[in-house]
Amino acid sequence: MLKSFRYLLLPFSLIYGGIVWLRNWLFDKNILRSSSFNFPIICIGNLAVGGTGKTPMVEYLIRLLKKEYATATLSRGYKRKTKGFAIADENTTALEIGDEPMQFHQKFPDVTVTVGEERLVAIPQLLHSKPGTQVIILDDAFQHRHVRAGLNIVLTEYGNLYTRDFMFPAGDLRDVKVSIKRADIIVITKCPDTVTIEEKNKISHEVKAIAAQQVFFTTTVYGKPYHLFSKEEKMISANTSVLLITGIANPQPLKELLTRSVSTYDMLRYADHHIFQIDDLEDIKAHFKKIAPDNKIILTTEKDAVRLQKFKTELEYFPIYVIPVQHSFLFNEGPQFDLAAIDFIRSFKK
Repeated sequence: MLKSFRYLLLPFSLIYGGIVWLRNWLFDKNILRSSSFNFPIICIGNLAVGGTGKTPMVEYLIRLLKKEYATATLSRGYKRKTKGFAIADENTTALEIGDEPMQFHQKFPDVTVTVGEERLVAIPQLLHSKPGTQVIILDDAFQHRHVRAGLNIVLTEYGNLYTRDFMFPAGDLRDVKVSIKRADIIVITKCPDTVTIEEKNKISHEVKAIAAQQVFFTTTVYGKPYHLFSKEEKMISANTSVLLITGIANPQPLKELLTRSVSTYDMLRYADHHIFQIDDLEDIKAHFKKIAPDNKIILTTEKDAVRLQKFKTELEYFPIYVIPVQHSFLFNEGPQFDLAAIDFIRSFKK
């Protein structure tokens, strides 16, 4: 829903939307050129600014594909302190490649994780450096139209469907709604697990721009929290006191989880992709100290965790835990989604 105060920003949204529409029109008319590769490239993206679950979707595909295919990811590396193309190795830090690629690298060390602002340049560099690569997953690249991916998977959040949203800054859309026509698969994310078949059919009809598009629904599933450094798991119960540290676009599902799981919790919220400084660390410690001493923990997300690891000396013995998150497909349609991705790869000649 468009918050009332954002109506004042509608003139700016019209200007921004016009610029985005013109850029897309130039690509559609081949005045600006898109390039394709005779190679399996899967793009994960959205039409809105952040918070739709792109990172867990990349991880879902990594888990699915790496069993059979040499898989690589390519991200822009948002807010990293470096430029150009880079491949993650054992010495890489989040400051060098960005938090999300670093998360991929730490969780899937057998997968090639790369970053590069210009995907059109980075893809040949990746394939030259890792010639055995069999599939590339482009993270957050739907608007990067210089590369034409073979399979476009676009995510839209159940609580803020792109069809009901407005262009930024009055709304959250960073791309015009008609761009959805370029999607092959649309995934409705962060659904309640109580979605009915009737609602599924209604939303599917609403979001589809062309008949050939497949629509899937996922809900958010949280795993067991594990210690940031020791990796020891911990259960959260009703008597656990939690200080939640988040620097992500949309912490609402995590807040809802804690509302259901613990009696009360405190939260320190930072901007998306926030780079934690020593002053932040002292603030976290001060807030944590104020919480009653019995059974209290600090809880953070996996994206935030890779930006907090540099404080190992200061936090190693703190009860600071990381909560993993995954997509779970509703209506038993996970195998259908998996088959769509695998069939796309198989469609390329060996």
